[in-house]
This record gives sequence, structure tokens and C-alpha cells, in this order.
Amino acid sequence: MTLSDIMFYLFAGSILTFSVLTVTSRRILRSAVYLLFVLVSTAGLYFMLNYNFLAAVQLTVYAGGIIVLIIFSILLTSHVSEKAVVAPLKQQIFSALAVAAGAVLTLMTIFKFAFTPTASPAIESNVQNVGRALVSYGRDGYALPFEVISILLLAAMVGAIVLAKKEKHLDPTEPTSNN
Repeated sequence: MTLSDIMFYLFAGSILTFSVLTVTSRRILRSAVYLLFVLVSTAGLYFMLNYNFLAAVQLTVYAGGIIVLIIFSILLTSHVSEKAVVAPLKQQIFSALAVAAGAVLTLMTIFKFAFTPTASPAIESNVQNVGRALVSYGRDGYALPFEVISILLLAAMVGAIVLAKKEKHLDPTEPTSNN
């Protein structure tokens, strides 16, 4: 077994372990930290594949920016020691069945797909071409989708904060003043 095999199994094991911990932890801040470990391990896999640009984007955008945004949102809307509510057994069973069905469908799709190289000429992947594609609005550009998604994420975060702040201020024991 080579060093790269050992590193792959370490990264894959940490991704699996921390993914499960992310969705099973009752403390929301711990879940965000576990997600950070998943994203850093994913970047490690990208570095192993020599996808250095993608690994750097993974670390800066996801592990850096998104996790900071999630933790900022958590700290704005709840207490750090707050625990998530445990789902009822019926909901847990249906969730497990949905996960199993999704896993089976994904594996069936992967195993039935014929992975063949395309006949079209591949674009040389260097930093200049990737940068041009990221800021271009043309056919192979990604600037417009990124802008739309950023506005959607901002609206979702603001909406979640407004809803969370409203729920905190509602107290069913206090009488309402409907004048």
C-alpha cells in the first residue's frame, strides 16, 4: 500500500465520519465545525488529484467563506449551547428510507452509465482559461449563475434570520394587544 493510498483512505474515512457527525449532532455549532472538516478533507482529495485550483477554491469559498457565513448565522439566531430537537421515530424511519432509496438510485445510475471520453476537443485547463470562464457572461461563462446564486443565498439567509428573530419574540403566555 502506497502513501497516496493511505492518504486517500484517511481523507475518505474523515469525510464519511464527519459527514455522519454533521447530520447527527444535536448541537448546531458542532455540526458546522464537522462540516468544515468534511470540506477540508474534500480539498485534500482535490490536492491529491492535482486539481490545485479546485482545491484552493474549495478551501477559500467553502471551508472559508460558507462556514464563516453559517457560523455567523448560527450566532445571530441562536445560543451556542442550544440543542436541536430530536425527530420522532416515524420521521427518522422515513428519512432513512429516503436516504437508502437515494443511495440505491445514485449507485444504479453510476453503474449503468457508460463513461466514455468525448470526441470534442477539450479546452486546455490553465488558470487563465478558468479565470476567463469565471468572469465571462458568454456561452462558456459562469459569472451570471454565480451572481444569481449569491443573491438567492443572501435572500435565504436574511429570510432565515428574520424568521428566527420573530420566533424568539413570540411568547404564547403573554397576552397580545389587538387594539
